Parts: sequence; structure tokens; C-alpha cells
Amino acid sequence: MAGMLYSLVALGFVLIFKASGVFNFAQGAMVLFAALAMARFSVWLPAWLGFESLLLANVLAFLVAAVVMFGVAWLIERLVLRHLVNQEGATLLMATLGIAYFLEGLGQTLFGGNIYKIDIGMPKDPVFVLESIFPGGILINKEDLYAALIAATLVGTLSLFFQKTATGRALRAVADDHQAAQSIGIPLNRIWVIVWCVAGVVALVAGMIWGSKLGVQFSLATVALRALPVVILGGLTSIPGAIIGGLIIGVGEKLSEVFLGPFVGGGIEIWFAYVLALGFLLFRPQGLFGEKIIDRV
Repeated sequence: MAGMLYSLVALGFVLIFKASGVFNFAQGAMVLFAALAMARFSVWLPAWLGFESLLLANVLAFLVAAVVMFGVAWLIERLVLRHLVNQEGATLLMATLGIAYFLEGLGQTLFGGNIYKIDIGMPKDPVFVLESIFPGGILINKEDLYAALIAATLVGTLSLFFQKTATGRALRAVADDHQAAQSIGIPLNRIWVIVWCVAGVVALVAGMIWGSKLGVQFSLATVALRALPVVILGGLTSIPGAIIGGLIIGVGEKLSEVFLGPFVGGGIEIWFAYVLALGFLLFRPQGLFGEKIIDRV
């Protein structure tokens, strides 16, 4: 479950970098903002409209939160990115840092600073699997299985979108070279709005699952720091790599804590992902599935 949550956050990094060449440090804040919107609208809408159906409340809250994230994406492009076309990567990175802090403050202003719960009706009962192989079987939470299914569906859909649609190809062209993409008639501003909208929906799904599992709180914004090793491991330009990297790190940090923790006094789970990412930066900086960067001089 931890690896799947990291993967969903890492997807937002990959999407924006793949389509615009911008490393979006605001992805964690987007997850927090989307989760806050989902949690609060699921409570506010039944009170405003006078119904009690949990399913209807969740569906309407998801749609309204998605519209909110679309609005956030449009404002980011209109007020920030439009004025930074063809700027250096460091400039764009600092812009996303500013966006991150702004979204955290705006989220607290609009939705409050309490801990909220998202109940989307996913079953939490455990099931036993592989009982014929292991004595007693393996205990798996049904909620984890649903999260895995949602993530796999997202990955498949986004992969098809980038590979098979004209908009997806335009997104990849913009990532390769902003000026060249503009020279052949690709509208850079519209492309950036699209990719930030998609990243916003991914952030909403990640926040929804995280909120259902652990609750929505402001520490959720720091989940981006936990997802950074996932991006390094899977590759900054690979959508499947985000999922596989998340699973490797999620499983690896838990197993290392269980089996290696007693020998070193514990705490391996905190730094395992970063040490693994450091090793990849030293020996395979493009990650498992990232594209090699070749500069011809």
C-alpha cells in the first residue's frame, strides 16, 4: 500500500516532467489540496443539497474537486507558466516551489487546518491468499487491492494517452523542445494547461486513496519528498516506471525494516529509499525505465 501511494504521487512528477520538462515540486501540495477539497465537499454537498447518500456525495465531491483542480491548473498556467516560457529549469523549479507554498496556505484558508476523513466505501476487511503455499496464508487488505487496481488503470490509460493520441504526442514534443514545438504550431499554453489538469486529477486520486486510508492532514504535503526516490528509481520520463519504482521502494523499505532493522537498531525504513536512489544516481542516473539523454556537440 505504501508503494502504491508513493507511485500515485510520483505519477504527477512524471506527467509534468514528461510533457513540459518542469520538475514540479508542488505535486505534494497538489495532493494535499485535492484531498482537502474531496474531504470537505463530501460533507458540504449533502448539507447544501439535502441528501444522505454516501455514494452520491462521493461522486459529486470527486467531480467538484476535479473541477477545482482544473481551475488551479488554469490559474497556474495563466499567472505563472505563461510568463516563464523558455526559461532555465532552475527558474521553473523555483516557480513550482512557490506554487507549493501558495497551495498549502490556500488549502488551509479555504478548507481549514483540521484532520479530515474521506470515506469512499472501499472495503477494509482482510482476506487470506496463497493458503496452500504458506501455512495460514498471507493476510492482504482489500483496500490495498483496490488501490492497486486503480493505479494500474491510471497507468494504462495514461500510457495509451501519451502514445496513441495527437495531444499525447504534442505533450512529448513540448517536453523535448519548447521552441521547436511552438515553431510547428503546437500551442504551448494550452498543452501546459492540459498536462497540469491531468496531473491534478492524478493528485486527486492519490489524495482520495490516502485520505481513505490514513486521513487528510497537512503532513500529506510532505509525501512528495517520499515519492522523489520513486521518480529517480523508475525514471523521470516513464509512467510504468513510477508504479514499478513505487512498488520496489514500498516493499523494500518494509522488508529492510523487518529483517535488517534488528541488526542496526531500527529506522531503516526512513532512509532506505534515499540510499537506494543515491545508488541509482551514481550508476544509472536515468532510472530503470528512463530515457538516456544524449547531447551531440
